[in-house]
Amino acid sequence: MFEVFPTIFSNVRYIIMANNQEKLIVVTGGTKGIGRSIVEKFSAEGFTVATCARNEDDLDDLKKSVEEKHGNKVMVNVADLSSKEDVKSFIEFVRLTGKPVEVLVNNTGKFVPGTIHEEEDGVLESQIETNLYSAYRVSRGLIPDMKKKKAGHIFNMCSTASMVAYSNGGSYCISKFAMYGMSKVLREELKEYGIRVTSVMPGATLTASWEGVDIPPERFMKPEDVAEMVFTTYTLSDRTVVEDLVIRPQLGDL
Repeated sequence: MFEVFPTIFSNVRYIIMANNQEKLIVVTGGTKGIGRSIVEKFSAEGFTVATCARNEDDLDDLKKSVEEKHGNKVMVNVADLSSKEDVKSFIEFVRLTGKPVEVLVNNTGKFVPGTIHEEEDGVLESQIETNLYSAYRVSRGLIPDMKKKKAGHIFNMCSTASMVAYSNGGSYCISKFAMYGMSKVLREELKEYGIRVTSVMPGATLTASWEGVDIPPERFMKPEDVAEMVFTTYTLSDRTVVEDLVIRPQLGDL
C-alpha cells in the first residue's frame, strides 16, 4: 500500500509542472554559469524559457540539451546586451513569444579584474554597459507589460561586491554597487503593481569567471545552489518578497 505515495507525489508534481507551462521566464546570459543553472531549474519545473547570449553555438547547445532533458520549450536569441540595439531586438523577440513574462532574471555580466587607478581606459564604460545598462534597458522594455498584468518577479544578479568593495575589483565593483542601487529603486517603484524585485548577491561561484585560478573547487559555491535559491524565493506567496538574497561559500568570501 505504500507504493501509492510515490504515485501521488508524481501526480502532484505533474500538475504543478502543467500549470507552469504557460509561464515564461526570461534569463539574460543563460548559456553559462548561474544563468544556465537558472534556465535548467525553471525548465525542470515546467517553465517556458526565453534567453540570449552572444554565442550562437552555445545557445544551440543549451536549447538542445534542456529541451531533451526536460521537454519544455527554450527559445534562444543571439544578442550582445551591451548594445542598445541588441536589447531592443531581444525585447521584441520576447514579446513575439506571445507569453506574459512571469519571471525576469537580469543575469548578463562580465568581470574584469583591476584597480581603478591602473585599469585600462574604457574598462568602466564596458563594465557599466554590460553589467548595469543591459539590466536597465531590458527591465524598461519588459516592465510595462508586467505592470498591466500586475504580477511578476524580477531578479537582478548583483554580487557580494555590491555591498563590500575589495581590492582588484575596480570598475566591476562600481557596476555592481550601481546594479544593487537600481534594484532597490525598482523594488520601491513596482511593489504597488504586485511585481516583486529581488537582488541576488552571490559570493564566489564556480563559473567561467574563475577559470584558471589555483583554488580548489570545494572553495566555491555551486551555480545550481544559487538557482535553487532563486526558484525557492520565487515560490513564496505573493504576500512576501525576499528583497536581498545573499549567498556565500560556507568558508566565506575569497
